[in-house]
Amino acid sequence: MSLESRSADVTDHNDALPATEASRAGLDFIRTRIHDDNVSRRFEGRVHTRFPPEPNGYLHLGHAKSICLNFGVAKEFGGLCNLRFDDTNPVKEDTEYVDAIREDVRWLGGDWQDRLFYASDYFAQLYDYAEQLIKMGKAYVDDLSADEIRQWRGTLTEPGRESPWRNRSIEENLDLFRRMRAGEFPDGAKVLRAKIDMASPNLVMRDPALYRIRHTAHHRTGETWCIYPMYDYTHCLSDSLEGITHSLCTLEFVNNRELYDWVLDTLGVYHPQQIEFARLNLTYTVLSKRKLIQLVQEGHVSGWDDPRMPTLSGLRRRGVPPEALREFCARIGLARADSTVEYSMLEFCIRECLNVQAPRVMAVLNPVKVIIENYPDGQVEEFDMPYHPEDASYGSRKVPFSRELYIERDDFRLEPPKKFHRLYPGAEVRLRYAYFITCREAVLDEAGQIKELRCVYDPESRGGQSPDGRKVKGTIHWVSAAHALPAEVRLYEQLFAVENPNVAPEGKTFLDNLNPHSLRVIRAWLEPALAQAETGRTVQFERMGYFCKDKDSLPELPVFNRTATLRDSWTKQEKKAG
Repeated sequence: MSLESRSADVTDHNDALPATEASRAGLDFIRTRIHDDNVSRRFEGRVHTRFPPEPNGYLHLGHAKSICLNFGVAKEFGGLCNLRFDDTNPVKEDTEYVDAIREDVRWLGGDWQDRLFYASDYFAQLYDYAEQLIKMGKAYVDDLSADEIRQWRGTLTEPGRESPWRNRSIEENLDLFRRMRAGEFPDGAKVLRAKIDMASPNLVMRDPALYRIRHTAHHRTGETWCIYPMYDYTHCLSDSLEGITHSLCTLEFVNNRELYDWVLDTLGVYHPQQIEFARLNLTYTVLSKRKLIQLVQEGHVSGWDDPRMPTLSGLRRRGVPPEALREFCARIGLARADSTVEYSMLEFCIRECLNVQAPRVMAVLNPVKVIIENYPDGQVEEFDMPYHPEDASYGSRKVPFSRELYIERDDFRLEPPKKFHRLYPGAEVRLRYAYFITCREAVLDEAGQIKELRCVYDPESRGGQSPDGRKVKGTIHWVSAAHALPAEVRLYEQLFAVENPNVAPEGKTFLDNLNPHSLRVIRAWLEPALAQAETGRTVQFERMGYFCKDKDSLPELPVFNRTATLRDSWTKQEKKAG
């Protein structure tokens, strides 16, 4: 097998969400609720979920949890899942985000088939519902500014004050609302509010806004509308119009559920069930879309798909397979209370997945030259090496061997510590799949640094096999200096240096927690077969970690991003530093 990508195209991941993945230990509280609703025939045995992102940024790991949940439970219960864009704020939305979200969802395994919807599909119906609420005396046009509405809303211990315009007549409200739609008023001049209860203990229910004026073109409807519905009003009615049974959302919407129910019950329309679950929080990571946008716009990262970003596009570019994210979401499970997951859990899932998937190749990241003095000058041999030690289906490749090689500088010590089983003066080691060599001399430069190693080889040990039964403890990797492929390797660490980057000292921001060592770029030497690796292909550099060929690669200089180390080195370094 070649180093072309084994992963299917993003369009081939539709059946990738296994039905039992998140329910290995029994049903969680959401699946229990769905099961009970099916038993009671509450929705006639139907299960219909939706994943409803706002197209105002790229998807991140928190969205991955929601994607796996919504598409996963639909598949498990033989139901359906829609992809719906809640595109109600044209000021922040863009078709770039729409396209990226569609690609990310399909890459992760979500299959919406022909059920791709937009909240903007329902703008006309939502407007009609708003007029219906006005006619019922349940909505009114308010002239208070956004700041005044916040001030008049009250606090958790004090009731809000009613707007001076709360008791306008139905006729006046209808006239003003229609004039809002006609574009007679500037942005912020008026707003349509639900007429509920300004003394409600739930601040969300204190006459929330339903429509606001935005003289901004929409990415789908153009200049058709200059008033746009608010998210809470739109979301529940979109669920209703699509026949959703279980509206699964994160805990920040728990107080909004009362409004969700009020809108649907007041209008007397079909009523899905909203259920909340805890959002994902990850150490050394920010998952606030506002903060991610700031990182991109202020140039702290190279873009939304920067491999240090917790976005799905960033993780994909880094070489993380979708199976690893699905396994991660399955392992962390669902809860009703917020908690924080260790970053090492994500890395563990990535390594476990890549250990099975990734071909093994050789690369030297910090080279020192080895000259084999008794190897014939000008001679070149080829060794057949398997791409995977446990899966013959990956095939093999030919690796050239010559008199001059590169090995890792860390694989040699002038004065070795105890239990150092690699190369040092007088020591014999095995070159992976090639020969035994013994170091005779280390040549130093003027600064006292190791310039090259003078070694001899045992011609009888071809293939790395002992000719006389002697044991060699150390095995190191190598590349032929004459045939090595130069490459740029980007060594990534976490973007933030502290466990909770959202918390900063007084006068500081989350940006002050950025890790100055999150990216280190080096020149490395690779075995020549890697010249044929496809962009996006993840391989294991033997003994060094997992690396993915980046889109920035040039024919003469490929670029590889480090996907993950072979062990949880970040946690070990952190404990050592502490």
